[in-house]
Amino acid sequence: MNHPLNSLGITKPISETRVVVAMSGGVDSSVVAALLKHEGYQVVGITLQLYDEGQVGQKKGTCCAGLDIYDAKQVAQNLNIPHYVLDYQKNFKKDVIDPFVDSYLQGQTPIPCVRCNQTVKFRDLFTFAKDLNADVMATGHYVRRLEIDGKPTLHAGTDPTRDQSFFLFATTQEQLEFLRFPLGAFDKVQTRQMAEQWGLVVAEKPDSQDICFVPNGSYARVVEKLRPGTLEPGNIVDQQGNILAQHKGIIHYTIGQRKGLEIGGLKDPLYVVKLDPIKHEVIVGPKEALACTEINIIEPNWLIDPATINGQFMVKFRSTQPAIPAVIIPVDKTRATIHFAEAQYGVASGQACVIYDQERVLGGGWIQLKG
Repeated sequence: MNHPLNSLGITKPISETRVVVAMSGGVDSSVVAALLKHEGYQVVGITLQLYDEGQVGQKKGTCCAGLDIYDAKQVAQNLNIPHYVLDYQKNFKKDVIDPFVDSYLQGQTPIPCVRCNQTVKFRDLFTFAKDLNADVMATGHYVRRLEIDGKPTLHAGTDPTRDQSFFLFATTQEQLEFLRFPLGAFDKVQTRQMAEQWGLVVAEKPDSQDICFVPNGSYARVVEKLRPGTLEPGNIVDQQGNILAQHKGIIHYTIGQRKGLEIGGLKDPLYVVKLDPIKHEVIVGPKEALACTEINIIEPNWLIDPATINGQFMVKFRSTQPAIPAVIIPVDKTRATIHFAEAQYGVASGQACVIYDQERVLGGGWIQLKG
């Protein structure tokens, strides 16, 4: 018997459609599990244990460890759904934490949340979900998956203050076929209202902040703990090589930083314009030295045929910034060049650059500054 598409786009009765929900222990993924359970789907909750707080320090408002696993279990019990906890600590360290630390030691500005989605969550968890014979996997991300010409496409969430499409640019077309994002059309107020309506214990739980394994936002502390002895002091120099001050390690600095340089006697403010991991130097200069009009992106992921992408679109290199116009020129499978319509400031190697056509994500890659 042929069945019409259900609300998740599957040609099965809702009661026979199995959905794996990635449950982080927060309110968003908990509401997704509750929403689908109340619709009548076969919901299976999975929570990942990704790191040991004792290794990197303990921090409130994170995900995927300790209290969050307990909260996810409580929600699953209240909803009467099966719940699994998967220990992916080794995978997370190899694919997320280690590259993050190495990238910082190279003077880059990495975004581990993208790598986590790209590897542990949307690669390893996918395998497990399919082993459970799931029809789809649902997450609590605020993005939308829309069908265009019979093909799934990725779009920004309708609430621009919650949109998480920037962090999902590396999602592959195959993964997008399997993924569902039930919260994409909601805002956070509506999500919390649903959590209260269903009596979820996490209804008032604060949102996770910053990077889950970085306690109190201290990247240097994580690097020092995981790579003892690698932080070397050095000089803070101007663009002509003149020594202005000393530092305790380039990990303490980011491109565009102005505060905390501790350089006295300045008439005009100086900014970090470059980090040299070989010489262990922090190079500073005036704001105009930060101006950037062209970058390369490497390891691009395209959600559209790159042959059709030549021309001007909109890009973001920070999740919270408004999209800006740029000309995109795919070079080959490993690289593309992006020309900003206007000079941008504070662009750093290791950041992501995500390409949009209005609200649709076309792809993106990792920034490699020219020169």
